[in-house]
Amino acid sequence: MKLTVTDTTGKELEAIEVDDAVFGIEPNQAVVHQAFVASMANKRVGTASTKTRGEVRGSTAKIRRQKGTGASRQGSKRAPHHRHGGIVFGPRPRDYDKAIPKQMRRLAIRSILSAKAADGSLRVVNDLGIAEPSTRAMSGVLKALGAARSALVVTAAADESVKMSTRNLDRVKALPAAYLNVVDMLNAQTLVMTVDAVRGAEALWGGAAAGRRRKVEA
Repeated sequence: MKLTVTDTTGKELEAIEVDDAVFGIEPNQAVVHQAFVASMANKRVGTASTKTRGEVRGSTAKIRRQKGTGASRQGSKRAPHHRHGGIVFGPRPRDYDKAIPKQMRRLAIRSILSAKAADGSLRVVNDLGIAEPSTRAMSGVLKALGAARSALVVTAAADESVKMSTRNLDRVKALPAAYLNVVDMLNAQTLVMTVDAVRGAEALWGGAAAGRRRKVEA
């Protein structure tokens, strides 16, 4: 398939041929959902903790005698129904990590790239033209590309100037192509990629890369 390349003002320059295995597949919504859930779960630290009645501080002595007072029967002041008592079925430290196969992660990324290419929310630029950090310049570029609401800016390699130009913009993030992930792509309404980033994505997840992996495994 072909993608239209524009400059930073939104003017169309050319159309480039891209790998259908990355930008032209039928999106697999189930795999995308599973990858998103796994990514969000893996961000959880799982350190929430409460104390049971056996762990809270306080005497274990019976509050009052069982009979003869006319009052209710009570045991230790550590009981859950007492103030500062233990917590029943409270959270405990746990691991929320979810494993997902590498092939499914790759398929999820290709599915999102293909979906954004199909619905027109993928913008390809020849060059961002950000030689030094400038929030104003980056904001102007995104506005010209129709990506002012929320955007993920993808470069071929880590670009400190681009990263610093986006950090003060609300709902805008910059990443190198090798660090593309399901969560950031789904959270961005528009995906802005340089031509070099597109070629980098093809090298990472395209048909040629899959062929090389099969050859190495054989």
